[in-house]
Amino acid sequence: MAKRPPPQEEPPDESWMATFADAITLLMAFFVMLLTFADYDIPAFDEAAAAIAERVGGEPQISPTQMLMDQIEDVVYEMQADEVVEVAKDRDGIVINLNGTAFFKPGSAQLRKAAVPVLSEMGKMLVEPKYRCWNIEVEGHTDDVPIKSKFFPSNWELSASRAARIARFYIGQELDPFRFKAAGFADTQPKVPNRDEQGMPIKENQATNRRIQMRLLRMSLEQQERCEENYSIQAMLDRAGEETEDSESGETAPKSNKVKKPDD
Repeated sequence: MAKRPPPQEEPPDESWMATFADAITLLMAFFVMLLTFADYDIPAFDEAAAAIAERVGGEPQISPTQMLMDQIEDVVYEMQADEVVEVAKDRDGIVINLNGTAFFKPGSAQLRKAAVPVLSEMGKMLVEPKYRCWNIEVEGHTDDVPIKSKFFPSNWELSASRAARIARFYIGQELDPFRFKAAGFADTQPKVPNRDEQGMPIKENQATNRRIQMRLLRMSLEQQERCEENYSIQAMLDRAGEETEDSESGETAPKSNKVKKPDD
């Protein structure tokens, strides 16, 4: 009787190696970008980290920049201010364009009353602990129509004053001053041409160029470390102040209910 051939062993299933290799490659890329973006490209690092986490974990991940942008857009739509507030994102962070005519009275740095609630709602997010280590750069821009008044000899003073007014508004809303930078650019950086080929003014474009531009930027890792240290120190000082107030208020209360025995 012929012998039966020995059963052939099935080759091992090595399909898992492709997924494992992908994960290792992504992790290597993650650490390379960690070193590359540590000091100067935090938003790009956030986007890369979210993409890697989604690929490895299988669940959608949202970067801090995208999360803040989504929340600001929700506020703008809820306040029905989407026609005068534009929210976008570039490689550096979040860009918020505020229509100058809607937010300021003509030829002045005085905020309109209708603009205050919109700014306040956005400020409520920027003061939250998860966003407190973001820099806020405020830029003032005008159209090319010259201005000369008692307070503003030119568009340079007007644009700078409007930017400073927005910064002061948020500082008054308990956002920390060290986060802010305010600058005026007059009519040197128009979004669209102020005039046509014949040199005639384009009213709609001029209105677009009259704007305040807020840039929300993640601090560098070094800045974030100093920022968190500042908040930790402030929290310690606040606790110490509360304990001092409690101890001082306690001195006014009777120390004991025990009746003192009179001398014999």
